[in-house]
Amino acid sequence: MDINQFTNYVSNLKIQLESRAVFESISNFAKCLRDAWGKNKQVFLCGNGGSSANALHITNDLLYGLSEISGNGIRAIALTSNVSIITCLANDISYEDIFSEQLSVLGQPGDLLIALSGSGNSPNIIKVIEKAKEIGIKTFAILGFSGGKCIDIVDVPIHFPIDDMQISEDLQLIIGHIAVQWLQDNPPE
Repeated sequence: MDINQFTNYVSNLKIQLESRAVFESISNFAKCLRDAWGKNKQVFLCGNGGSSANALHITNDLLYGLSEISGNGIRAIALTSNVSIITCLANDISYEDIFSEQLSVLGQPGDLLIALSGSGNSPNIIKVIEKAKEIGIKTFAILGFSGGKCIDIVDVPIHFPIDDMQISEDLQLIIGHIAVQWLQDNPPE
């Protein structure tokens, strides 16, 4: 490995994290999570590929990580977690509907949706955001690249304009961890 590759990666990640432009969105995100937690609402997460893995990780932190500290975590569900449901919906309806169909059954007004997407253009992510809005679910998306179509349809975009999928996916997890650490120190009253 070339040291320049390492320093460039770290430098690009640092540049994105030092952007003040997303701070207000991240703060809003954390406060909405706390509000959902206090009202016993559900938080749904979804993504494809590495973003799917990040959705699972963040779900774990919200559900178990917070309950370990306070005795009561957030009712978080990763729409990416049940392979039998995903393959059934993909086969019987379409891959574009794997998240929106689950949300139409499980979601209720006042819940939250957190969509994770590097490009912001995945049809199944766009459809679940649209379904969430129909139900009355507040939508967040952590996005990379241009933000794609999601940046314009989501209620609160957390956008890092970097054309690098690995850094985009790193940032999803970092934002999740920042929110969880803040929630540990600021649980609902």
